Amino acid sequence: MKKFIATFAALTAGSPALAATGPFFSLTNTNFVVLISFLLFIAILVYLKVPGLLGKQLDKRAEGIKSELDEARAIREEAQTLLASYERKQKEVQGQADRIVAHAKQEAAEAAEKAKADLKVSIERRIRAAEDQIASAEASAVKEVRDRAVTVAVAVAKEVVAKEITATQANKLIDQSIADVEAKLH
Repeated sequence: MKKFIATFAALTAGSPALAATGPFFSLTNTNFVVLISFLLFIAILVYLKVPGLLGKQLDKRAEGIKSELDEARAIREEAQTLLASYERKQKEVQGQADRIVAHAKQEAAEAAEKAKADLKVSIERRIRAAEDQIASAEASAVKEVRDRAVTVAVAVAKEVVAKEITATQANKLIDQSIADVEAKLH
């Protein structure tokens, strides 16, 4: 406090008020009255311990700011921890997704190969079925042609025999056929 008064006195000692004419320490001198009022105001502030109160308020404000900064640091560290955790989880999920995609591609390739093999077997089976149908149709056509040929041959033979054979020759052929049948049956 003494330093403050000494500093203030040194600052005001070289003021232009001292260069004015007339006595300085007079109540008619406004500069002197203002100086006295200012010194009284400073003394009242010091007596009421206003600088200490201001210091306490500033300290309280500094502590509040410091606690807010500490809280912000803690929140920042927590956010960084969460970010690192999420990044780790993202990498794990990305790796898992890559594995799933690779597995799906492998299964798709295997399914395609199996489908190709099944298609090949199915085509071979259909070709065999078509060949069997062709062979069956061919055999049926050959049988039908033979049956028709036999029918035509029998009809032609009947006509030829009917024109050229006599009744005695026919009876003889019938007896011979019956004998052949008996011989084959016994």
